[in-house]
Amino acid sequence: MPTIVVEVMPKAELLDPAGKAVAGALARAGKTEFSAVRIGKRFELTVDGEVTDAVLAEAQRLADELLSNSVIEDVVAVKVAEVGAP
Repeated sequence: MPTIVVEVMPKAELLDPAGKAVAGALARAGKTEFSAVRIGKRFELTVDGEVTDAVLAEAQRLADELLSNSVIEDVVAVKVAEVGAP
């Protein structure tokens, strides 16, 4: 069955304390090639049947209205997952 992936991230202008903590841990571990980390959410919606334009539009609507908080988050992607992709 196909899967639609929805990715949600905190708005760029907001602080991301969890991301900052991970960035600090990476620096302490000597991983200095990474200067910043932002932590978001990934939703996987399994579709019964074919992914049509209407199904993708409904996934986008759900992402905007239910899966994200538009005050503090942006929906950055709504896409069909590649077969075999994590």
